[in-house]
Amino acid sequence: MPTRYGHHLDTSDVVIVGAGAVGAACAYYAARSGLSVTVVDRGAVAGGTTGAGEGNLLVSDKEPGPELDLALLSARLWRELADALPPEIEYETKGGLVVAGDEPGLAALRTLSGAQAAAGVASSYLPAGRLQDAEPHLAPGLAGGVLYPQDAQVQPALAAAHLLRVSGARLHLGAEVTAVLRGPGGAVRGVRTPRGDLLAPAVVNATGTWAGDLAGLAGVTVPVLPRRGYVLVTEPLPRIVRRKVYAADYVADVASDSAALQTSAVVEGTPAGPVLIGASRERVGFDRTLSVEVIRRLAARAAALFPVLAGVRVMRAYQGFRPYLPDHLPAIGPDPRAPGLLHACGHEGAGIGLAPATGRLIAAALTATPAPLDTAPFRPDRFVERSPA
Repeated sequence: MPTRYGHHLDTSDVVIVGAGAVGAACAYYAARSGLSVTVVDRGAVAGGTTGAGEGNLLVSDKEPGPELDLALLSARLWRELADALPPEIEYETKGGLVVAGDEPGLAALRTLSGAQAAAGVASSYLPAGRLQDAEPHLAPGLAGGVLYPQDAQVQPALAAAHLLRVSGARLHLGAEVTAVLRGPGGAVRGVRTPRGDLLAPAVVNATGTWAGDLAGLAGVTVPVLPRRGYVLVTEPLPRIVRRKVYAADYVADVASDSAALQTSAVVEGTPAGPVLIGASRERVGFDRTLSVEVIRRLAARAAALFPVLAGVRVMRAYQGFRPYLPDHLPAIGPDPRAPGLLHACGHEGAGIGLAPATGRLIAAALTATPAPLDTAPFRPDRFVERSPA
């Protein structure tokens, strides 16, 4: 017999597990499609990876293919959301600048930007002599760069909170899902929490780095792993870094399968004044031990790219865990192994940027309406080993 929350039986069209940016976007677009929505999270809004992110909305770091298609759709949707949500989300179309330290790196960068252009990415080449026009404080001696006007940024925790607010979803925070409820035929019919059952014919797994655990509760496997990263936050400064600026090797780090520590220079200013410095990647499980070595490397790489930062104080450093899948593509859509279960997870470091498009795909699946792009590459069951014929 279902349990009641207070005096009301908690039923809706869809239960979304996870109150980060992806879960919030799923709630927003599901509600816009006319569905009643319940969102449940064992913690707070944006209490996981979303709250530890920089809020990057990037097309520049993606090679042509399904993820770039998802990012371009999201870029358009973020522009729409910026008009629908309050200015507190700090949506900023500041653009991105990718720089190369030598001629081979620059040649590879120009090849990538050419391939991206065919997919709809706008960019312009900047030779060495024009880099300081775009970013006056850049180090001398760089070979050149590519400017990406479509790159943008948002304050991720505030964006998630406002998406949830305008969605009108019923929100249950501090309530851990302990079971995925299944009907006699195996179809999902809701979730169980210590406070009671939340009933719905559809459940969306938007639990980020813990998505494998929730999938396990439903009896299926989604091989999400955590990939740790750090962000350094400087003291408030005048706008000495105008855009998101990163070294070309960042693209290779994003695409890498290595579990070892990788660091590349990623530097960006914010409307509030502090400069954010990244990026590191390493697979160390959920180890939160502070790594002085990572912080030292990030600071050194940032100062090499922007010498003006060498004397600036770092006020704090924080870490988070990117939800990583082996092929670097998220899992989005219905899981045929558990009818009624949908996944929206595995976005690694791009979840903030890809959240709106993910929400649109989930809403299309929930309402059996055409999706805005091909969803086949994101099938949640694509990792299942198939027996040879």
